[in-house]
Amino acid sequence: MWLSIDPTSDFSIHNLPFGIFSTSKLPKRVGVALGTWIVDMAKLAELGAFGGLDFEKAVFEKEFLNDFMAAGKTARVGVRQVLQQIFEDPCSPFKALAADFLIPQKDTVLHLPVKVGDYTDFYSSEQHAFNVGAMFRDPQRALLPNWKHLPVAYHGRASSIFVSGTNFHRPKGQTCPDETQPPIFGPTKRLDIELEMATIIGTGNAIGDSISVDTAEDHVFGFVLFNDWSARDIQKWEYVPLGPFLAKNFFSSISPWVVTMEALAPFRVPAPEQNPEVLPYLKERNRLNFDVQLEVYLSPHSSLDVLHSSFDIPNSSFRICRSNFKNMYWTVAQQIAHHTVNGCNLNTGDVLASGTISGKEPDSFGSLLELTWGGKNPLTLPDGSVRKFVEDHDTVIIRGFAQKGEIRVGFGEVKTTILPAK
Repeated sequence: MWLSIDPTSDFSIHNLPFGIFSTSKLPKRVGVALGTWIVDMAKLAELGAFGGLDFEKAVFEKEFLNDFMAAGKTARVGVRQVLQQIFEDPCSPFKALAADFLIPQKDTVLHLPVKVGDYTDFYSSEQHAFNVGAMFRDPQRALLPNWKHLPVAYHGRASSIFVSGTNFHRPKGQTCPDETQPPIFGPTKRLDIELEMATIIGTGNAIGDSISVDTAEDHVFGFVLFNDWSARDIQKWEYVPLGPFLAKNFFSSISPWVVTMEALAPFRVPAPEQNPEVLPYLKERNRLNFDVQLEVYLSPHSSLDVLHSSFDIPNSSFRICRSNFKNMYWTVAQQIAHHTVNGCNLNTGDVLASGTISGKEPDSFGSLLELTWGGKNPLTLPDGSVRKFVEDHDTVIIRGFAQKGEIRVGFGEVKTTILPAK
């Protein structure tokens, strides 16, 4: 290709993720990440690049991706193909116009990519469910009776989902550290991360209709990294009998670039075998997951003097977890099929989070709750810092990428710093 791209870049020609950006001179609009550049899709459309595709080109001037996502799979695939043709053809007429539609990422501000109408958080990693069950019950009955029969989930708070780089104050609520005494009120002492991926719905279904497990992926636009922040002490006190409330609705973080289904196609792998056999509406003809490597870094507050950049892991950040999206017991297709089997309508822009993604090795556990086993085994970081849970002024960074030979597709990062309680 005629545009020079670092081979280690998350944003290769094989990726072309979509997001929303602005500059000092341009309002929010749709962009595509390519190396260290952003393709201004509205400008490229104005130059006639997508004239042969049948959708309204004004979607690229919107403040969210929703209108483009609603145009469907054909539009998304067509746009990706046009972009690849432009940058791979050394004789492309658009090469001479590159200065008109290519903007350095460093000169932009990235925004929440989708207008989220509804948010569902699943609980689809068997190892995570086992770890939590073993911790709070016992290993012999770690998984509840329903867990291997359906993708467990709860409905979360869409309004408190924010893009990477947005920080938040430590939440407050009721906790009950001593069950023989009344509850107390104050800031959480057990603020935790949850390493997740999230599915972004491109096109939904009508109320009363169900989505088949074998056509479910046709409704997916793409995926983002997701950090489902949790206040474990608040959660422990409130979650019986209806599940988490204040323990999780205070903040969730997502990465700014939505990686499409097409970009992840080379990284499909068989999903774990399911036993016992699931009900017919959850049986898949082609049961596949995505091989996406995931990493969590923690930058302790003692290292605040280090300058944090948008895409480089600071020297003071220490990896505390390495996991993989392929570890999911319940696939994305099964999540969607179960979500809609009762006639529930999904809409464009809905977010379906995977639940914490934990592997079998201790360093692949996707939460501090598991990594420290409820705080009983604190982590000692290379700088001497000790952590049971996230402390004020700590920064947490999640990164993810897929690699197969020379093909690399990455998600960038989702980064958040914890501010003291108000």
